[in-house]
Amino acid sequence: MIMKTIGAVLLILGLVALVYGGISYSNDRTVLDVGSVEITASEGNDVPISAIVGGVVLIGGAALLVVGSRRSRRTV
Repeated sequence: MIMKTIGAVLLILGLVALVYGGISYSNDRTVLDVGSVEITASEGNDVPISAIVGGVVLIGGAALLVVGSRRSRRTV
């Protein structure tokens, strides 16, 4: 059961990595703070994820799903 769950999570993460190609996020930082006036700036950052990494994670997730289903059939 655990292997099938981990396999499904890896499969989804691999698909997301292949479709989006990375993770984007933004940081807000204070540029100027004088009295009651505060000026902030938002910086966008990207963390690229290689298509090779996404493919390996996808294949690993599929393999865990297959192995997990084979083991659950043997024990039942």
